Formats: sequence, C-alpha cells, structure tokens
Amino acid sequence: KQQKPWSMYPALHENVSLLLEEYNLCFDFYNNDTDKDGQHEPQVWDTHVMGRFICHNPACAAHGWSSKMIAITIRLYGGRPRKTRGTGAAPTRSYNARVYHQRCQVCHQLSRPRLDDSYADRVAHRLKIWSGVAVPEQLHHGHSKRPHNEALCEGCAAGHCR
Repeated sequence: KQQKPWSMYPALHENVSLLLEEYNLCFDFYNNDTDKDGQHEPQVWDTHVMGRFICHNPACAAHGWSSKMIAITIRLYGGRPRKTRGTGAAPTRSYNARVYHQRCQVCHQLSRPRLDDSYADRVAHRLKIWSGVAVPEQLHHGHSKRPHNEALCEGCAAGHCR
C-alpha cells in the first residue's frame, strides 16, 4: 500500500479552538479529506508551518531533519457565518488542513512531520481572517539554515507550496 503524500491532524483541533475562543469563533474539524463539501467548494489557503521529520527507513543513515517550510493547505467548509432562518443559530462551519510530507534527503523515503505550535497559530490566524476578524499580518518565525528542497517536498509536487 502506497503512503499518501499528506496527512491531516484532527488531534490538533483543540489547540486551534483555544486560539479562537477569545474571538467567540467556533469551528468543527472536517474529517473528510475532500475539495468539496456537498455542492460547494471550500475556501482554500496555502501556507507553511514548522516541525520535524524522522526517517523510518532502518537502512538509512539519516536520523531526521527539521523544516521551517512544511506546506499546508487550509480549507474552510460552510462559508462565512450567517444566521439560520428561525433559530438565530449560526450554521456549523468546519475546516481542515492538509499537511504535506517531505522525503528524506538520503534515501528519499516519505516522512510524516511532527508539528510544532506554528500549526495551530497558522490555522487559527486564517480562520480569523475568513471570519472577518481584523488581525495583524502574521510574521514568519525563524530562518531556515538551508534552502527549501523542492524535489523532496510533496507540497511543491502538488502545487501547494508557497
């Protein structure tokens, strides 16, 4: 079975939700990894986060690497908040984020990242913008020691790396 070149991280939804609480924003994590929600296409934003990769190939001499350029695609399902007829309740809005894997520089094995706090920060920031919250431009933390290797990045291969 061939491994997907990306993953989703529903376990990090709680971290995203905590960053949205002060703005009274509530989203569900949309577990379906799809570009459509019924009839509608989601809003989409490509950005990047930081984390660490481990090469799981026992024959490889590489132990792992960190990356400040892990491509992600954030998707919003359900559009902007609006009142539902009669109930006064806002409809459920949901999101997900596809996190692209990278390949080991030594053996080219695909690796799934362990993400740091930048994932929740980036996702929450984009959800605030889509919800009409005025937020300052987000600064990118840290500088990479090496140039981004597009040949090893699944986000680049899929056309989603910024």
